Amino acid sequence: MSKLLVVGSVAFDQIETPFSKSGKIMGGAANYICLAASQFKVPMAVVSIVGDDYPQDFLNYLIDRGIDTSGIEVVKDGKSFFWQGRYHNDMNLRDTLNTELNVLGNFTPIVPPAFLNAEVLMLGNLHPQVQLDVLNQMTCRPKMVVMDTMNYWMTHTWDLLMKVISQVDVLTINDSEARELTREFSLVKAAQRIMEMGVKYVVIKKGEHGALLFHGHKVFFAPALPLEEVFEPTGAGDTFAGGIVGYLAKTEDYSFENLKRAIVHGANLASFCIERFGTERLLHLSHNEVITRLLQFRDLTQFDIQLGR
Repeated sequence: MSKLLVVGSVAFDQIETPFSKSGKIMGGAANYICLAASQFKVPMAVVSIVGDDYPQDFLNYLIDRGIDTSGIEVVKDGKSFFWQGRYHNDMNLRDTLNTELNVLGNFTPIVPPAFLNAEVLMLGNLHPQVQLDVLNQMTCRPKMVVMDTMNYWMTHTWDLLMKVISQVDVLTINDSEARELTREFSLVKAAQRIMEMGVKYVVIKKGEHGALLFHGHKVFFAPALPLEEVFEPTGAGDTFAGGIVGYLAKTEDYSFENLKRAIVHGANLASFCIERFGTERLLHLSHNEVITRLLQFRDLTQFDIQLGR
């Protein structure tokens, strides 16, 4: 199996839904990615930054899963990144109530020495300069670089964003962001435009409607499992990405056919994430539960058909 390096935010979240609200809980892209990827038992390290207000218990959740946290800088007397949001009734729309970058605003990433040659690199949604800094530290180019981004960086750091995108293998992005990035309404055309930027594979997330994988002229669709209730979807996209990179690091197969399997694993893990606040469901997820639901995904898409002559 390959070594996996994850770069992203480690944070506090505070979330409100029409039905409930949380206090300050474990959040941030890197936490979701790492907890999802840890299902595949791969050697993994995380690079991030927190203040000394961040509970050691939250870091221990990662350490207990064999994740190297030496790349998480703890700033004395610093405050950790904090995000607060409120979801609307349909859970597809949310309002950001508060964002405090705190120590994340001055983050200079340092990759742990043992992971400078990691074969799989996951660049979570951060400032493109941070993503570039990590890429430039690697002693050799990873076999697979996966990147997540958002519309804020498209508006404020376009040139840097394009520089990073040209150096990655997989871009994960939601449907509205894909349209904003390319000015194309058709997601097929948007994916083609993104591949022209230098990306080999484009994964376009469509929330409760699944995800699309593009490579050249090939397209694959992975559904989202229909659930009776969505409790709270904050970390679903990052959990999805964590499932992808965890599976790729486990299998060491970076082909289109294996990417298809990877995004199904990602969608499977994301379906658990939305069942509780924050990382709670991922922290108590068993391997048997993962396999049982994976079989449900298989049944969801498997069918026999007779073709007439």
